[in-house]
Amino acid sequence: MYLALKSAGVKSGDTVLCNAYTLAPVPGAIENSGAAIELVDIVDDYTIDLNDLEIKAAAPDVKWFLLSHMRGHITNMDRIMELCNNHDLILIEDCAHTMGALWDKKKSGSFGKVACFSTQTYKHMNSGEGGLLVTDDPDLIARAIIYSGSYMLYERHTSRPDMAVFENLRTMVPNYSCRMDNLRAALLRPQLRVLDHQCERWNKRYRFLEQELNKIDGITCPQRDAREDYVGSSIQFSLTGQNDKTIQAFLVQCLEQGVELKWFGNKEPVGFTSAYASWKYFGKLPLLAQTDRILAVMCDMRIPLTFTLEDCSLIIEIIKAVAKNILK
Repeated sequence: MYLALKSAGVKSGDTVLCNAYTLAPVPGAIENSGAAIELVDIVDDYTIDLNDLEIKAAAPDVKWFLLSHMRGHITNMDRIMELCNNHDLILIEDCAHTMGALWDKKKSGSFGKVACFSTQTYKHMNSGEGGLLVTDDPDLIARAIIYSGSYMLYERHTSRPDMAVFENLRTMVPNYSCRMDNLRAALLRPQLRVLDHQCERWNKRYRFLEQELNKIDGITCPQRDAREDYVGSSIQFSLTGQNDKTIQAFLVQCLEQGVELKWFGNKEPVGFTSAYASWKYFGKLPLLAQTDRILAVMCDMRIPLTFTLEDCSLIIEIIKAVAKNILK
């Protein structure tokens, strides 16, 4: 994401819009670029608040928008592109959780000027660490190739634009050494060929869990837009109306029976999970009451493909029993 921001042209002192529900590497990439972060509220289906986005996009100093398709939830991309066009916003997509997903039959990551895909351990293709960026902008990809550490060997890059594109860039763009090593790339190539099949395996598990969770009193999974072809590699649900003490008891009892759930309402960052209130490094924190309300009751669970449907059924039975005992 840092490489994408820099290659797109983000400079120190610029303002980048970003949805408040995301993970720490997203604001971290913006901070690393030297830009200021303007967080945008979310709505009850966990996607970005398009009304708040429209208000903040109208500010005269806003040019950049890093949209995180957090946990695979894709917002109305037709409306996003309308807002970007109306306000001259340059869209950068964080597709860490949407590799293989679509909005209205168009691939996630093909809407903005540049998109970023993660290949970290828990993602849809796994090289341990690393990631990819994609764009159809020849100048942007040329800058990314030099930034990432091609030295003056960019002619050998198999995805480079025409050599003429590099002429005005090669002595002006520094080397940040952000390239992926060949071993990780070799791990990913065969996984790309089976990505669609793997996505359907995730969705089979997701659909079962979503259906069963929605049957449990006190638990809701938001309805997804019919235009969204998601990849259900994780699932989120809300314990609406519950207080912190009740939610913590719910999490503890689930964990005691082997079901580990993450909670975005935690006051402190835990593991990979954090909420915007813990990103104090970028200055005065905004007041986002709507986001606070939604994250306060949101639980999150990964759905690894090592889970069988029988495993998913057992997980549901555990959550159902704990919910009956804990949730009022």
